[in-house]
Parts: sequence; structure tokens; C-alpha cells
Amino acid sequence: MTTAQRPTLEAVARRAGVSRATVSRVVNGSTTVAEPIREAVNRAVAELGYVPNLAARSLVTQRTDSIALVMPEAATRVFSDDQVFPGIILGVSQELEAADKQLVLMLAGSPAGHARVERYTTGRHVDGVLFASLHGADPLPGRLARLGIPVVCSGRPLGAADVPYVDVDQVGGVTAAIRHLVGIGRRRIATIAGPQDMVAGIERLAGYRDTVAAAGLPELVAFGDFTRESGAAAMRQLLAEHPDLDAVFAASDLMAHAALRTLREAGRRVPDDVAVIGFDDIETAAYTEPPLTTVRQPIQEIGRQMTRQLLRLAAGETVETALVLPTELIRRESA
Repeated sequence: MTTAQRPTLEAVARRAGVSRATVSRVVNGSTTVAEPIREAVNRAVAELGYVPNLAARSLVTQRTDSIALVMPEAATRVFSDDQVFPGIILGVSQELEAADKQLVLMLAGSPAGHARVERYTTGRHVDGVLFASLHGADPLPGRLARLGIPVVCSGRPLGAADVPYVDVDQVGGVTAAIRHLVGIGRRRIATIAGPQDMVAGIERLAGYRDTVAAAGLPELVAFGDFTRESGAAAMRQLLAEHPDLDAVFAASDLMAHAALRTLREAGRRVPDDVAVIGFDDIETAAYTEPPLTTVRQPIQEIGRQMTRQLLRLAAGETVETALVLPTELIRRESA
């Protein structure tokens, strides 16, 4: 039995009727070759099933055709039932597939993981880096940008003001939610706020505080970390400290889901006794009991827009520093 040999650069050159050097320039993305010749080479590549040597191509072009998506979270968090993470990954993947680029998913939920990401990205193993779910004033996005590596973040990076980012109108979304609760007569409106080392948590709490203050209402605040467990604990705390509350805005749908269950266990009817609003509009929000009123953010579109911005940067184009996408209040039976 004989093993078929892989097509070579020389075989492509013979089929296309050009030199080996010309084939090399075409497969490495050179724009100096005339269009008819490029077409002939690409046709020969397709007919022979030639697969370019990616390592050699990277040496010639100084490109890897790979983009890193960095998530400073533990694997158990990224691959949990929080649909924000897979939504961003899906949006990024769709854009990279259309651009014929590879996705490198990197988790940095520990100091060792963060150091590994830094070594890999500063080593130029990728053409650019997307950051999602940043915590605190992480210096890495700014450091990579100063090294000339294209960087785009999901959410305003707290430690790198000059790094481009894609976000949603966090404050506007929360303002719409609280105004809706005020409009239906609620006067003891509590919030389960998100973590204050993340821009989403910071801005959603700021939107709540500004809006209840403008309405002349008191602040009733407990903190969670965007998980179901923290939402349940925060809801129990709010009921203990403010038993007369009549509405809750939770800074994520998962925390709102837990709040609904905790209220039911406490004998509170939703929305008769306590109205509940979440944030994200994940798929399960429409199937809670009762269905959850929430602020919709375009999760997959965040991933797509981040990737488009990064690819423009990698191509040498200038992009706007802040791209803010709209949010929308989705009214259901919980409020």
C-alpha cells in the first residue's frame, strides 16, 4: 500500500504555469501579483488540494491569522449557564470564520493563567487580542496596546483609557428599568448590584442610584457577583433588612432568577407584592415563573463588533475608542 504524497509548492507552480516564487507570494497574501496570475495559482491550489505551510507563511507575512479571546474567569464560570459568555464567543467566532481567521480562547481566572496569557500574547503568537469580562484595572490590555498589538475590550477597561472597547448603554438600560418601576407605583425599590471591580457592575449600580435619587426614593442595596448563588443570598439579605420593599432590580438575569425563587420561598408574590427586573435578557428569562422583565443587551453583537474593530486595527485602520450599543427594556409579567 502506498501513501499519497501531499501536493508541493512546485506541483502548484507547474499546474499554474508560473514560478515557485510566484506561488509563494500568492499563498502568502502578496498583493504584488497580477489578478489573472493570482486566479490561476488559486485555481491550481484548489485543484491539487495544496495546504500552505502556516509556519512559513507566518515568517513571511508576520501574521498568524489567529486572534486571542481572553476571559479573566475560571472555566467553571465561562462554561456555566451564564449565556453572556457563550454569546460573546459565538459572535466572535462568526466574524472570525467570515474573515478566515482562527480563534484562540484563553482563560485567565488565576494569576498563573494571567501570566500565561501575557507570555503568549506578548510573544506575538496571535495578530490581536480581545478581552472580555475584565476585572479591576488590569494593566495587560494597555501594555499590549503600547507594544503595538491590536487590542479591543468588551466594556470600558478601567486601567487603560486609550484602548478601544465595545460596550452597551448600561446606565440607560438601568434608568429605563427603574423609571418603569416608579411608573407602576413602586416606592421601595431595591437592587442586587453586580461586582464593583467590573465596569458593568459599577455602571449598573450608578444608574440605579442616580435614578432612585432623582425620584426621591431611598437606596436599598445588596451585592452579588452575577451568579444565581449570590443573587439568592442578596435577596435574603434585602428581605431581612427591608421587609417592606416592593421591587427589585437585579444587575443580571441569573441573579434575578434566584431572586424570583427566593421571593417565592419567602411567600412573596411576584409582581403583586414585589416586582422584579433583571438585566441581559438571556434565553431563559422568558421561561421563568413569572416571565422576567429585563433589560436586553445585544450579547452576540458585542462579540461581532469587538472582532470587526480588532480586524480593522490589525489592518492598520483607525477605529473609534468607544462603540456603545443600545439596550432595551423588555416587559414581561414580573414587573
